[in-house]
Amino acid sequence: MAEAALDAVRRELREFPAAARELSVPLAVPHLDEPPSPLHFYRDWVCPNRPCIIRNALQHWPALQKWSLPYLRWGLPWAGCGRCFGASRAELNVPSSRATVGSTEVSVAVTPDGYADAVRGDRFVMPAERRLPLSHVLDVLEGRAQHPGVLYVQKQCSNLPTELPQLLPDVAPHVPWASEALGKMPDAVNFWLGEAAAVTSLHKDHYENLYCVVSGEKHFLLHPPSDRPFIPYELYTQATYQLTEEGSFKMVDEEAMEKVPWIPLDPLAPDLARYPSYCQAQALRCTVRAGEMLYLPALWFHHVQQSHGCIAVNFWYDMEYDLKYSYFQLLDSLTKVSGLN
Repeated sequence: MAEAALDAVRRELREFPAAARELSVPLAVPHLDEPPSPLHFYRDWVCPNRPCIIRNALQHWPALQKWSLPYLRWGLPWAGCGRCFGASRAELNVPSSRATVGSTEVSVAVTPDGYADAVRGDRFVMPAERRLPLSHVLDVLEGRAQHPGVLYVQKQCSNLPTELPQLLPDVAPHVPWASEALGKMPDAVNFWLGEAAAVTSLHKDHYENLYCVVSGEKHFLLHPPSDRPFIPYELYTQATYQLTEEGSFKMVDEEAMEKVPWIPLDPLAPDLARYPSYCQAQALRCTVRAGEMLYLPALWFHHVQQSHGCIAVNFWYDMEYDLKYSYFQLLDSLTKVSGLN
């Protein structure tokens, strides 16, 4: 009797994602030609927990015209000019005494393969973290210098105001129509810059995410929360990459840390022999281009790639821990106890 009931629960869980998809998940991520009003944003996107790409939402940001690799190096208002790309300080006639954006030290994630916060073997591995001048990161991106591994400025925790406050005048401090709709200001404003090899592994966040691409492109693979029965989680010992003096990497276990649940599956090359249920999940793929903003709802699973040297800023608004959150927690719990993972 108990086994028959468990089989019935598994059957319902397998059928649930398709029913949810028919009701509320788009076949492709919709595009809006202009920012929505606070009411429309809340009613049409936040409440139904649906993503969208918003065009013409960043046109008033100076960053959209200014930010380029030369501008990030020198902080010159005209450095976006193509003929200045790759120019030296002397060629740009910049006084050597002047403090520049590029001289600022930032936190940089360094990994051997571009995957920070990802499953590697039987470990959940976090990146080595280095404090490097932004100019050195730019040198690596432009091929002027080398550094072991793959570099990604992705500190989060509001690294834009805390580490690069010089850039704050170039962006809005928040997204007014989203702040009004959500009834709060963002918890964090983050700056992102990295190599094409830097990849964000599949995961979810408890934030309403407004992701703004300033230069380049970001490529998102998305799964709605309702796909949870098809997405595997396992518990892993936490470890951190350490970069040796010789330039090699080693994993060092975080002995005092509890095991962390994480998704072991790479959606770009899923091991369907090990995780056969994933073949029933249906990913949405979208590209967010310079000047566009992605609304990524809380609890949506996402995997992210980028063009080389892509520059982005995102705003994290804490989600409401309401009935929607409770429904997801129930779905997550039932998936675990039924053994679908």
